[in-house]
Amino acid sequence: MVLARTLKYAGIVLVAGVTMAACHRPPPKPSMDEAARIEAAAKQYAHAQFMWRGRRVIALTRADGWTSLIGLHWLDPGSHRVGSSQDNGIRLAMGPAHLGLLNVRDGKVSFTADTEVTIDGFPARSGVLRSDHDPNGASVLGFDGDKGQATVIERGGRLALRVKHADADSRVHFAGLTYWIGGQDWQIPARFIAHPAGKTLPIANIIGSTDDIPNPGVVEFVRGDKTYRLEALDEGEGTLFLVFADRTSGHGSYGAGRFIDAPKPDANGRLVIDFNQAYNPPCAFTPFATCPLPPPENRLDLRVEAGEKAYIKPAPPAKDAP
Repeated sequence: MVLARTLKYAGIVLVAGVTMAACHRPPPKPSMDEAARIEAAAKQYAHAQFMWRGRRVIALTRADGWTSLIGLHWLDPGSHRVGSSQDNGIRLAMGPAHLGLLNVRDGKVSFTADTEVTIDGFPARSGVLRSDHDPNGASVLGFDGDKGQATVIERGGRLALRVKHADADSRVHFAGLTYWIGGQDWQIPARFIAHPAGKTLPIANIIGSTDDIPNPGVVEFVRGDKTYRLEALDEGEGTLFLVFADRTSGHGSYGAGRFIDAPKPDANGRLVIDFNQAYNPPCAFTPFATCPLPPPENRLDLRVEAGEKAYIKPAPPAKDAP
């Protein structure tokens, strides 16, 4: 009887031990095929982010990129002398002392040069400058051997002269971009819910005006156990333009929000929002841009720790001692 009880007890202990061992057994390793798939996906993700970041820096720092912006001058009706000298009505931060004469009348801008310039790449002495609302795009007035460029833009019913220069301090001393660690889990599946055709959304911008932008629908995604929605804009670029703020805005990322260019949805309304490719608006790099601000609907109660962090501007160059 003692032996029987002993064997019975030993059996119970053995079963318990096997059960406990099973509870603490590490999860099965992925098969070779699965491991290879995971590794390939990780490499593909890393390569895609590396290439995207590279293209981003190239676009920002090209000779006419956003970091070359040196001025935004509002144009009232009438005539305006333009140049870097103090005796001009519109004084440029860089460029020839006397560039020429702008004449603004009936919503159109004409220009007569005082120095060598080009208009749309061709040498010119005068001409009418199209604005960025023209179907053919804005005319490009080139100066300083085309290192400088001026274009007419329209914002909130007003015209302005936007000026760029390849030698701008913000371009020459560009400090580079930094990113949240992010990861593949920030490539989030979403569904697109269409709005009625022709719907627009009023979007305020950093200069205080508001524009009605085409608003084709909303994208909905889940993070954790919560559902979030972002109103999508369509600026004719073949993507959904997402302007959003989140809990990192002003606390690690740019305070006025960030942008994402998301792909258009497939036939079933599915798409992926890659928050790793959230990027700063031009206003993060220059005070002369006219960036849209996130609408109230796009202020997420979520910390999006992915994509670009706030840009840290370099210290201004030290002035030579007198």
